[in-house]
This record gives sequence, structure tokens and C-alpha cells, in this order.
Amino acid sequence: MGTTAEVRDRWRSLSPLPPPGRLRTLSLATLANTIGTGLWVTGAALFLTRAVGLTPTEVGLGLTLAGLVGLTASVPLGGLADRRDPRSLRAVLQLAQAAVAAAYLLVGSFPLFLLVATLDALLISGNLAVRAALVAAVGGPQGRVHAFATLRAVANLGVALGAGLAAFALVVDTGWAYRLLVLGNVATYLVSAALIMRLPAYPPARRPVRQRAGRALRDGPFLAVAGASAVLSVHHVALTLVLPLWVVAHTEAPLVTVSALLLVNTLLTVLLAVRLSGSARHAVPAATTMRRAGLVLAAGMLLWAASAVVPTSVAVGLLLGATVIYTLGDLWHAGAGATLAYDLAAPDALGAYQGVDGLLAGLVRAAGPALLTWLIIDGGPVGWLALAGLLALTGLAVPPLTRRALADRADRSPHPD
Repeated sequence: MGTTAEVRDRWRSLSPLPPPGRLRTLSLATLANTIGTGLWVTGAALFLTRAVGLTPTEVGLGLTLAGLVGLTASVPLGGLADRRDPRSLRAVLQLAQAAVAAAYLLVGSFPLFLLVATLDALLISGNLAVRAALVAAVGGPQGRVHAFATLRAVANLGVALGAGLAAFALVVDTGWAYRLLVLGNVATYLVSAALIMRLPAYPPARRPVRQRAGRALRDGPFLAVAGASAVLSVHHVALTLVLPLWVVAHTEAPLVTVSALLLVNTLLTVLLAVRLSGSARHAVPAATTMRRAGLVLAAGMLLWAASAVVPTSVAVGLLLGATVIYTLGDLWHAGAGATLAYDLAAPDALGAYQGVDGLLAGLVRAAGPALLTWLIIDGGPVGWLALAGLLALTGLAVPPLTRRALADRADRSPHPD
């Protein structure tokens, strides 16, 4: 009996799922949703090229254009979450996402693909802002950063599970196998929406005045901090796009190293996201954590750069060690960024401010692939050095920017737009 209890306790300590309650329900919804994300991300390119018949160029161009248009939904839907129940709004959006995901089965030409991809990107972007408002409602002022970290760990687990399930379609490599991935993604949206509706309603405590989103876009001190966090978020592009290309083109490491690096990042995120979120519960310590994140991320970039000038075994060790360091910086950045985006926002306009924060990060994600590919893949180790310098300087700038934002918030009296 004691052995069973010990095993159960050990499992609970390793599992990213929280104890039963509202956060558990939201975590299960996130798990379902991100399993679908893993299915779709893994098989989307092959589905669109092999099953639909689009060219790789058409797929890349369509997703880029759709992603840029999709950013426009972040702020207005975030503002809508301040005026409506974010639980119901997120459930409705996920039902809409299920319909759009199913519409990919009807795609047979580039114009239709562009239309569906644009609708998909609009819903994804807006849903992220609504999700941030719902996380704040479920977690409350004292628990929202912990909730954010929990959901990040769960999301990484879900994407990994979805990617693993998608392997069957890649092995079978037929049109129907890829279509089953699409249907699986549709089903996970429906499951997620049903789970979200098991949460209680969260009507706004007071009805915000109109054009609250406009105030968020004019809040200079908040924009400065959110912009700095967005610049730091370019490290996601470095891990998922640039690093695999770097390993292939500039190092002696075997190709399987790429999978090992992404697996290390995923596992550490699942295990450490919640544990490392405790150092960033309020704006001032979060700014310090963000500074640390910038410096640690910069160190990871320097080690990745060094992998190009050492023998194979050393290169593999450097790449793995740098990825561990990178993941710590990534998790510190995520927790601190969430805290600052919440704590520096107007209390009655969390959704609108999260929408602006997401918009800035989205702009960086859109520009990052072309910029970093040119800077690092074409520029070599010097490109990593430039990126490391940018991350370090940006991290160092966050504490003074945060102090200015806090002082501005203290001095600013509430006024209607």
C-alpha cells in the first residue's frame, strides 16, 4: 500500500496536470487543443502538398500572408474578452476553429487555401488574447502566472503527443492518412470547447468603457516593456527554424541531433515550467527575471555558435548543453513576460492589453524567420554573436523600463477614452 502511494505521489510530482479544480479543467482543455496542434503542425505541409496538390512555395506564401493578416484579430478580440465572458467567447472561437479546420478538406486551389488559412490565422491570433483573459480569470491575481506556467507545460506535452500520433500518417503517406490528421485536429477543438464550458462563467466585474483597446495601443510605457519582451521572443525562431538549419549546414553533428535538441527542450519545459514560474509573481521581480532570461539566452546563443568550430562529439555536447541553458532562459522569459503583461495592464482591460502584447510578439515572429536566417545561416557565428548581444541588451533594458511603467501607472488617474 505504501509503495502504491509513493508511486502515485511521484507521478503527481512529475505530471504537469494540477490537482482537480478549475485549473485542471482548463489544463485538460489545453491538452486536447494542443494534441490537435501537434497533429496539424506535423502533417500540415505534407497534407497541403501531397493531398491537396499545392506547391511548397504556395504553402509558404499563403501561411505567411495569412499569419500577417491574422495578427489584426488579437487586439479587438482581446478587447471583446473584457466586455464578455472569456469562457464562453473562447468556446465559441474554438467551435469556429473546428469549422475552419474542417474546411481544409475542401481546399483544392491556392485562392481557397489562402482564404481558409487567413480565417484560421485570425481565429488563432484572437483566441490567444481571449485565452490570456480566461487564464487570468481562472487563476486570479495571485495565481495567474502559476496557471500560465502550468498551461505552458501541458501545451508542450500535448504538442509532443500530437506529433507522435501524427507519425502514422507520415509512415502511410497517403491522402486519406493526412485527411485523418485534419479530422483529428477538428475533434480536439470540439473536445476542448466542451471542457471549457465546464468552467463557470466569468462575466466582467464592471463594464469597461469603449475603445479600451485604443488606450492599450497608446500606453507608451506598457508598449516599451511589451516590445522588449517581444524582441526577446525571437529566440523561439532561433530554436525551431535556425538551429536545425545550423546543425545541418555549419556543424559536424549528425542529423539526429536536431530531434534530440527539440526533445530536450520539450521535456525540460514540461518538467520545469511550473517550478521556474515562482520567481516572477509581480512586476519588479519579473523584470529582474526577464533581465536574467536575456543574459541566459545570450549565453545559449554563444554556445550554439561555438558548435561550428569543434569536432563532432564536442559539437553534440555543446548543442545539448546550450539547449538546456536556452530552455532555462526560455522559461524565465515566458513567466516574466506573462507577469509583466498582466501587472502593467489596466485592471479592467486585461484582454485588450494581452491582445497588444500578443500583437507585438506576433510581429516579431513574422519578421524573425527571414531576419535570423539571413543573419545566422548566411552570416555564420558572427550572426549568433549579434543575436546574443541583442538579447542581452534587451534583457538589461527591461528593469528600468518596468520602473518607468510602474511610475506612470501610479501617476495616471483613470479617465475615459
